Amino acid sequence: MTGAARQAVEAAVGHTFVRPEHLEVALTHDSFGEAPDNEKLEFLGDAVLELAVSDLLMNRFPAAREGELSKMRASLVNAETLARKARELGLGQWLQLGKGEERSGGRDKPKILGAAYEALLGAIYLDGGYEAARRVIDGHFAGEVTAHVTAGLKDYKTKLQELTQRLFHETPAYMLVEESGPHHEKRFVSEIAIAGRKCGRGVGRSKKTAEQAAAMEALAALAREHPEAAD
Repeated sequence: MTGAARQAVEAAVGHTFVRPEHLEVALTHDSFGEAPDNEKLEFLGDAVLELAVSDLLMNRFPAAREGELSKMRASLVNAETLARKARELGLGQWLQLGKGEERSGGRDKPKILGAAYEALLGAIYLDGGYEAARRVIDGHFAGEVTAHVTAGLKDYKTKLQELTQRLFHETPAYMLVEESGPHHEKRFVSEIAIAGRKCGRGVGRSKKTAEQAAAMEALAALAREHPEAAD
C-alpha cells in the first residue's frame, strides 16, 4: 500500500496508524496468497466491535434491561451493517485480493467487505488500544443509535403513555433541561416527570430522540417497580 493510499484510508476511518503494517494486513484477503491475511484481525475486530457497541449502548441507556440492550445491539451489528460501513469508508478499492476474487467482483462482496471492516477495527485495537478503537466505533455508530431511538423497536413514548395511564391515570410530562452544541451538532437532554416524580432522562441529537431515550429509561424504571403492569 502506498503512503497516499494509507493516508486516504486513515482519513476516512479516523485513525492514524503508528504501525502501518496493521492496516496492510487488515486489507489483505486470504485469496491474495501472501501471509499474513486478515482472518485473525477479523476475529479480534468482531470482539472489539461487540464490546464497544455494548459499552456505547449501556452509557446511552443506563436504565435499559439486558434483553433490550441485546436486541438493540443485534439490530445495530449485523452482516449487512458491516458491509455498508466498509462501503461508506471505501474499503473495497484498497483491498488486496487474488486474481480470482478480483475477477468475480470480490471488492463489492458483502462477506469480504464485512470481514475487512472487522479486521480494520482489530488493527486499530492492536495499533492504539481499546480507547482508539472505541472512538472510531462511536463515530461510525452514533448515527445508527440515534436512528434506532427515533424509529426504535417500539415507539417508547406511546408505550410509556399507555403504561402511565394504567398506573397513575396521568400522562408523562417532558422537559427540555439542556440544549448545547453548534447548529450542525446539537445535543438535547430531556427529562420525564410522572405523577410529580422524575423517572427518566435521555440525550439525543434532536428533541424527539432525547424524549424517546428518556421514555425508554422511564419504561425500564417503571417495569422494575411495577412488573405486574408492564408488558
